[in-house]
Amino acid sequence: MNTTRRALLTASLALPLVALVPFAWVNKALSSEEETPPLKRVSLAVHSAQGPHRLSVEVAQTHAQRQKGLMGRAVLHADHGMLFTYEHEQSAYHGFWMYRTLIPLDIAFIDGEGVIVAIKTMLPCESSSPSACRSYAPGKPYRAALEVNAGYFAKRGIAEGDCVTLPGVAGACRSS
Repeated sequence: MNTTRRALLTASLALPLVALVPFAWVNKALSSEEETPPLKRVSLAVHSAQGPHRLSVEVAQTHAQRQKGLMGRAVLHADHGMLFTYEHEQSAYHGFWMYRTLIPLDIAFIDGEGVIVAIKTMLPCESSSPSACRSYAPGKPYRAALEVNAGYFAKRGIAEGDCVTLPGVAGACRSS
């Protein structure tokens, strides 16, 4: 076999493997079974007309942590949640999805001063295709997002305009 034929044969056999690498990486990155180090846990307070409501939250501050979020979890304890933080303000159209998320959640989008700018209730996406899952965008820019069990905010009278004491952020909220 001449050198040109051998090169073409080798390339034709390798091409399908190279094409599959990105899909394997995406699947691994989204895998809920993958071992990940525990997230930092902090306490925060949501201030409303009914008083401060204290939560113990895990903080997702890296891209990988935010991408995984609460995927694959069957339970979120009553006064627990997940806080997604960003270094820069996020677009009003940058939303959250519920791909591989098993429990319904409420999400509060929070501006740089700790004020809740939008609240949404998100339902689990049952599709095996991430592109088929709905995105929940706030319609207003935000710097953080707080996920809790669905119904948490309504049950406590927490609404847009209320304030969240964010760890390490001096904002409009007063610590209680």
